[in-house]
Amino acid sequence: MQNLNSPAPLIRPISGKPKGLAAKNVKLSMLAIAVVVAGVATGWFLSGGMRKGTTSEIESNVSKEITSAGAADCKFDKTEGELKSGGVDGEGTHHLEKEGGPSQNVYLTSTVLDLESFVGRQVEICGETIAGKEAGWLMDVVSVKTI
Repeated sequence: MQNLNSPAPLIRPISGKPKGLAAKNVKLSMLAIAVVVAGVATGWFLSGGMRKGTTSEIESNVSKEITSAGAADCKFDKTEGELKSGGVDGEGTHHLEKEGGPSQNVYLTSTVLDLESFVGRQVEICGETIAGKEAGWLMDVVSVKTI
């Protein structure tokens, strides 16, 4: 008979391991490994697996020179000359040197293209003429093509 004044213990000792716990852990571990392997295999397959190109072919594709950038069809003004870095009095990031001297320069900015890739080349540019305070001709370039 139990003593009515003392409460029953809240924690009882376990009299051994529950059966099937080790087998359950092994099954869960194997399932987890299978899921990881399936995920890696799927990622490899979707990324193209083993590509047929060699490393030198891939590197040669990366080092190809850019010859044009921007919109294919031009709806704005076009001009050509040698692209140089630098604007005039804070207007433009680059300029186009044209025949006829500095008074014929076109000062350029672009909100969509990296003009630096074309510095030192003869190019044809297309862009929208915008108002400039210091530049005689200021243009926002939308396309550039090496000529």
